[in-house]
Amino acid sequence: MNIGQAARATGVSAKMIRWYEQQGLIPQALRSEANYRNYDETDLHRLRFIRRSRDLGFTIKQIGDLLALWNDRDRSSAEVKKMATEQIQSLRARIMELEEMVQSLTHLADNSQGDGRPDCPILESLAAE
Repeated sequence: MNIGQAARATGVSAKMIRWYEQQGLIPQALRSEANYRNYDETDLHRLRFIRRSRDLGFTIKQIGDLLALWNDRDRSSAEVKKMATEQIQSLRARIMELEEMVQSLTHLADNSQGDGRPDCPILESLAAE
């Protein structure tokens, strides 16, 4: 199938498919006589794997590592579990950072009059050193 069909079948945009190809996450696509990219079921399966990995917040480097483990039938599942638990820790840390941002913005918004006057504690806070 062509890149548009592959994009629809996997939920990965054509632009991202090309980018994943450039990054080496998927092999260079075979080309038709008209020089269109052609994808098979193996490529689609790999693209779905990448999309799900991205949905879970893994980086491109981590996805490359996961793909290598996925393709290595002699791997230890402990390696995969280690990556997953590290990702969980990273996500939890990010959630804490986001919660702190929400608290800060909530405090600033609560202390802003939000009226027609030019005084704005939100902007003053952003401009502070």
